[in-house]
Amino acid sequence: MDISLSTCFIAVDDHDKAIAFYRDVLGLDVRNDVGFEGMRWVTVGSPSQPDVNIVLEPPLADPAAAPDDRRAMAELLAKGLLRGVIFSTADCDATFKRISEAGGDVLQEPMDQPYGMRDCAFRDPSGNLLRFTQPLRDA
Repeated sequence: MDISLSTCFIAVDDHDKAIAFYRDVLGLDVRNDVGFEGMRWVTVGSPSQPDVNIVLEPPLADPAAAPDDRRAMAELLAKGLLRGVIFSTADCDATFKRISEAGGDVLQEPMDQPYGMRDCAFRDPSGNLLRFTQPLRDA
């Protein structure tokens, strides 16, 4: 079987803040910005991975969702309880410096992990967990 990742989704509560973070801080390209039935989806991606897309979507991207469900998803997002993304980087420390100097919400400074990675962690403007990993050379 030959499969590869094409698209993943991250819930955001403010697309303009999310674009400023993912584009201006992380350096991702904005590939698409679409509105439909009062909702908005923005696709971003790394210039080095043109076939992989990250869609920044509303917390509950279903026009038929009940108001209580929308509210519950927004509350989970605000608490940082929805899943995020793990990015790879060639230099975890430089990535950490760039994001933290840009005002990124630091969760973990760079550290070596016992599973052979050096990583750091941030929250995006919506509260999603973002980790940045670099393989340890002697792992």
